[in-house]
Amino acid sequence: MSFQESPRTEEDEAFYAQCRAAYLAILRSSLTNITSKQQLCRVLQQAGRNPSQATLNKYWTLKTTKLNFDDFCDILKCEKKTEEADLMRAFKKMDINEDGYITHSELEQALTTRGEKMTSEEVNAIFSLADVNNDGKLDYAEFCRLLVSTVEQCQVAAKERLEADARLKRQNFGSQSYSPQKPTATSTSTATTHTQSPETSDAMVKKDTRSSSRPSSARSRRSSLSNSVTITSNSNKASKVSEPSGLQEWHHSCMKGCFFLEDDGSISSLQYQLHVPQTTKVYLTIQPVSLSHRPEKPSSWMTVDTALFIVSAGETKEDSALVCFTESKDKDRYVWKGELSAGNYYLLPFTSGCRLKKSKKCVSNKPVELVYRTDTGELDLSRELREVLSDIFQVIDLDGNGLLSLEEYNFFELRTSGEKCDKDAWAVCKENFDMRKNQLTRQGFMELNLMEATEKDGEPADLWVTIEAMGYNRMLEMAEACPFQIDVHCESTQASIQPLSLDTGPKLLNQALQKSITSKTGAKALKGQDNVFIYTYRGEHRISSLIANKTNQKVTVHVNNEQSRNCTSSRSMSVFAVEVPARTKMVCQHVLPISDKQDWTYSCVETVIPCM
Repeated sequence: MSFQESPRTEEDEAFYAQCRAAYLAILRSSLTNITSKQQLCRVLQQAGRNPSQATLNKYWTLKTTKLNFDDFCDILKCEKKTEEADLMRAFKKMDINEDGYITHSELEQALTTRGEKMTSEEVNAIFSLADVNNDGKLDYAEFCRLLVSTVEQCQVAAKERLEADARLKRQNFGSQSYSPQKPTATSTSTATTHTQSPETSDAMVKKDTRSSSRPSSARSRRSSLSNSVTITSNSNKASKVSEPSGLQEWHHSCMKGCFFLEDDGSISSLQYQLHVPQTTKVYLTIQPVSLSHRPEKPSSWMTVDTALFIVSAGETKEDSALVCFTESKDKDRYVWKGELSAGNYYLLPFTSGCRLKKSKKCVSNKPVELVYRTDTGELDLSRELREVLSDIFQVIDLDGNGLLSLEEYNFFELRTSGEKCDKDAWAVCKENFDMRKNQLTRQGFMELNLMEATEKDGEPADLWVTIEAMGYNRMLEMAEACPFQIDVHCESTQASIQPLSLDTGPKLLNQALQKSITSKTGAKALKGQDNVFIYTYRGEHRISSLIANKTNQKVTVHVNNEQSRNCTSSRSMSVFAVEVPARTKMVCQHVLPISDKQDWTYSCVETVIPCM
C-alpha cells in the first residue's frame, strides 16, 4: 500500500483537463477558491454548463463561503453539459406557430411568466444580442448552433492557453517531478532518518548520461529538498510511556468531546480549560471512544489518531504558550506524563485528518425510516433512530454523568441549529420532558426529538439535518465524526476541566501545532532559497511538515510523496502544491501509516515553483 491513488483512465484525464482549463480561464490558479455564487456561475458557464438559479443555490447555500477546485470537479460530474438539442427543445416550446422563429413577444411571454422569471429589461437585452439581423425575430436554430459553437471555441482556447503555459514552464524551468532512490529495508527496532542533501541530489543528476531538454540555467534555479524517513512497525512498542505506579490512587478528572468533519474538509471540536490548584505530577491521555453496541465490531473511527496540546492560559490568547503535547501512544491512548505548575491551561484536542476524511455520499436503495405510525396512528421514533439518538446523547454528555445540563445541551443545539436554548426554553423543557436535577435524561432527550418530529407531522427533513450535523450519513453510520475522551490524573491535587464555547476558533490550536513542530526539529533551507525553510517533525506515530516563508512575497511549494510507502496524508493526494503567504508559517501536511502493523516509509520532495 502507498500514497499512490488508483490510476486514472484516459477519459478521467480528459475530464480533469477540461475542468482545469475552465477553472483557470476564470481564476488565477487551481489553488484559488471560488468565493461567490456569481463566480461559480461564470466557471460553470466556461465549462459548457448553463446553470439555473436553482442549480446555483444547490451548490452555493447560505452557509457556503468558498468552493475549491475539487468541489468544482464534483459539480461538473453531476451537471450535464448543455447540448444543442436541449436548447432546441426549449426554444421550440416558445415557438407558438412553429415557423422556426421566435418573436420578441413570444420570448418575453416565456421568460417573464415561467420558471425563473426575468424582467422585461433582461429579455430586451437577450433579444438584442440574439437578433443579429435586427428583423424583430430570432432564428433559434442558428442561434443554438452559434451559442454551442462559441462555448466550444472558448473551451478549446482555454485548453490551448493552459497547454501553452505548461510548455513554457517546462521550457524555462523543467519538470517538477523527482524520483529519489528507493529506500532500503531496515531491520532495526528504532526509527531511522535519512535526509538527502541537495548536493547529493545534484550529483545523482550529473551521473545521468541522458541529455536534458532544460537549459542548465533553468536547472540551477530549481530549489528542492528531499526527506526520507523509515519507521518500523515495532518502533512504537519500544517507546511506550509507562503508566505511573499507583495511578488508581491519583485524583482523576475526565471530559468527553467529538471531532467533526466540516463541509470544507476542516475539522472542529470543543476546546477545554484545565485548572490545576497546585504543582503536581500529571498523567494525561486522549483516545477515541467506541459507541458500538457489539463488542466484536468496534466503531470505525477507533483508528483515528488523536492528540492533546496543553497551552498555558495567559491574560490574552496571544500570551498563551505551548507547554507540552501527547507525543507517545499506548494502545489506543495518546499519552503525556510530566509535571504541571499550578494555574490554568487550555486543552486543545487535535486529529491530523489522515484517517478522518470526507466519505463518499452513501446512497441507500431503501431509505432508512426515522419515524413511523403505530397501530393507533401516533408517530414514534424508529428503533434505528433511537439507537442513533442514544449514541448522540452519549457524545454530548460531556461529563459522562448520564444527564444533559443546559450547557451540554447547548453544545448540541449550536452544532445542529446554530442557536442556543435560553433559560426560559429550558424551563419549558423541564415541564414537558423527563428531567432530573434540572438536567435532561436520555428518555427526555428522546421525548424532545419525538415532539419535534410530531410538530412536523412526521416529515424527517429536520431530523436528517440534526443527524448529519452530528456526523452521520443516510445509512445512520457515524462516518464524519470521531468521539473522544480526555483523562487527567493528578498525583497530589484534584484538577477540574471545563468545556469552552464552540467558537473558540482554530488560531490557538494552529499556533500550538506549529510550535510543536518547530521546537522538535531543525529548519532546512531549500537550495537556492535562503529564506524558505522546511521543518519535518518525526513523532512516534505521526510525521508533520511545516513551511516557513521568510521572504516578502508568497511562494508556491510543490510537494511530491509518490515514493512513500504504506502512508496516508492529510492532503489525500500524493502530489500537490501549497501557497505560503509572505512572512508566514504554514503546516504543509501530516502523514500516518496506513497499517500500524507494517513498516512505513515517508519520502517527500519539496520544490519551490519559480514565479513566472
